[in-house]
Formats: sequence, C-alpha cells, structure tokens
Amino acid sequence: MKKIIDDIRMIFKCCSLYYEDNMSQQEICDFLEISRPSVSRMIKMGKEQGIVKFEIKSPYGLTFGKMERELEKKFNLKEVIIVDSSSIVNGNEGINSKLVEESIDFLGKLLEDGEYVGVTMGMTLQNLTKMECIEEPIKCTFVPIVGGVGESRPDIHSNYIAMKMAKMFGGDCIQFFAPAVFSNADVLTGFMMEKSVKNIFKIFRKINTVIMGIGVPDRIGSTLMHTGYVDENILEEFVKLGAVGDIALQFFDESGKVEKFREFNERVAGMPIDQLKKVPQRIGIAGGAQKAKAVYGAIKGEFLNILITDIDCAKVLLEM
Repeated sequence: MKKIIDDIRMIFKCCSLYYEDNMSQQEICDFLEISRPSVSRMIKMGKEQGIVKFEIKSPYGLTFGKMERELEKKFNLKEVIIVDSSSIVNGNEGINSKLVEESIDFLGKLLEDGEYVGVTMGMTLQNLTKMECIEEPIKCTFVPIVGGVGESRPDIHSNYIAMKMAKMFGGDCIQFFAPAVFSNADVLTGFMMEKSVKNIFKIFRKINTVIMGIGVPDRIGSTLMHTGYVDENILEEFVKLGAVGDIALQFFDESGKVEKFREFNERVAGMPIDQLKKVPQRIGIAGGAQKAKAVYGAIKGEFLNILITDIDCAKVLLEM
C-alpha cells in the first residue's frame, strides 16, 4: 500500500487546509489524524509537484516590478525604480513629471537626519527643486559636488540646486563657490590649495548619498552647452571619441571609461570620479530612450548603483 504522504489527494487536501483555510500544521495533524512530519512533508511536496504556486505582485504594478528586478540583476544595482513614460521627456526644459515625483518620494524615504548629501547640476535636478516641501523635514546637509559659478542659467548650477533642495527637505546646505570648469588644470590645482576649498573637499569624504542627473552630448539638449562650459566643436569632438554622457561634468564612453576625456575632466572643479564611485548610495536619475546609452555607460563605469528611470529607457537597457 502506498504511503499516505504519496497520496496525491491527501497532498492536495493538506495544502488546501494549510494555505486556503489557514490551519496550522498542528491543527491539520489533529484534523486528519496523521503525524506532524507527514503534514510538513506533504506541504513541501505540494510545492514541488506544482499543486501550490505562489505569485508575488508588486504594489507598483507587476510589469514594472519584474523589470526593476531584471535590471537590478542584469547590472548588479542596489535598487531600480521605473515609472511610466510621459510626454515631457526632452533634454531642455522638461522632464517626466512622474520621474520627478517618484524621485522625491524615494529620497524622502532614503535620506536621514545628519546625513551629507551630494548634488550635481543640470535640468533634471533643477526640475526636482520645483516640487513642494516635504511634510516631515529631514535635517540633512546638501553639498554641491561640482563648482557652481557661471554667467548663464544660475538655476541649474549646483549651488542653487543645493540651496533649493535644502529648503525643500528642511535641511541645510553648503556652497561651493568655484567655476565648474577651469581653463587650465594648473590654475585649478592652485585654487584647490586654498583653505576654504580644502574644507569643501574634506566634507566630500562625509557624503553618504549623491543625487545626479545624467547628461548626453547632444547639441540641442546639452546643459553644458547652455551654460557655456563646452562649445559645439568640443562636444562634436567628444562624440567622435565615443562619449555617450557625463555625470558631474565628467565625460565617459559606453563602457564607462573616462581616459579619452581626461584633459577636460581634470579641469572640472569637483569630487574626483574615483571618489564618487566610493560613495555608498549613488543615485542616477534619467528618463527617455535617448538617455539609455548614457545610463548604460554610467552603470558600466560604476558611477551609480541606484537608478530612477522611466519605462522607455528601461526597455532599451534590458536589450543592451
């Protein structure tokens, strides 16, 4: 005679009582008058034989939840957040409003009192600052990780963004009064010897989280061209050399390599790229299929380990 634990009807009944009627294993023992080990074994066999199947649903929608996990595994990221696409995704004045809302919501849950938070520059972060102040203040300190002095578009410079983010979150900010890009690397070296500048770089070592937009070398959508940090000829030369994007004004190619652009990158006043890669929480925010190559390069270069993006960019990344 077959053992009771091999009886498919008994396995089904055991699983039904356990999962559908919410009976404990001991209650099933008493009800069916069988041993506790037999009940435990039949519940396990129910899963092995496909009688019991589990379905985990993401609270944000099953499709995006699965894609988030796929991207996390594919690129070894700590966290990926995907929002729906939006009609506002161009590189100039607009950004996906859902991307902005989700970014602020995520930061409200992630940031902690007393924390130092680095910020870069650009339209993406400038759009974040347009949101209303959060309900429960977070006493963190926002720090520009790149210089923020320029003649045009002060609203997209790092100092302005740090100040606005501090107001939004009810925290503090530090200002880094320096040109973002120096004309000569030697002049930058001398500038960094100043005591006030050294203090900023000491604070860089305390930063636990960095919030970054991801730029693309596009003449129409480039923040760097709007601010005058690079001209059209330099941008075209970088594209020929394989540049796909920049983070904190540091250009990189699709493999995340920066060597081809070292002459320019070394004239940027800000957190060194190697130091950036050591910050525990590196949040990159970018949306639109046109940003996918830049996001891919940033991931490969390990410049970010948390990504907030939209479905259009996410789909392209999964195919790369």
